[in-house]
Amino acid sequence: MGAGMRVVMMVGIMICLTTVAYAAQGTATYYTPPYVPSSCYGYQDNGVMIGAASDAIWNNRAACGRNYRVQCTGATNQGVPQPCRGQSVIVRIVDYCPPGCQGTIDLSQEAFAQIADPNAGKINIEFNQV
Repeated sequence: MGAGMRVVMMVGIMICLTTVAYAAQGTATYYTPPYVPSSCYGYQDNGVMIGAASDAIWNNRAACGRNYRVQCTGATNQGVPQPCRGQSVIVRIVDYCPPGCQGTIDLSQEAFAQIADPNAGKINIEFNQV
């Protein structure tokens, strides 16, 4: 194999590696309105595609304003065996979900309903910062 071919292969490998996005795994629950005040923004209205970060991603308020793509990967309980809708949603972290929070990200009711059946209450997710 010539040097030129090796360079082309290495460039191809590097492109493939940089396009692979890392997705963390966790769980999501949801909360209902009112969504203000929030820990990050007080009484500022940030719409409904929002979430509250648990200690797993809160990082002493560093999560405020971050956007996460969240996708349902499966059920966590017996009630709704297939809750996922096959979609993802992008949410902005605007609040803190205190210790005892039941999910990695507590989504707004509207955001949760886009990716899963709300009757599930809690779902397994993959999420990554965007």
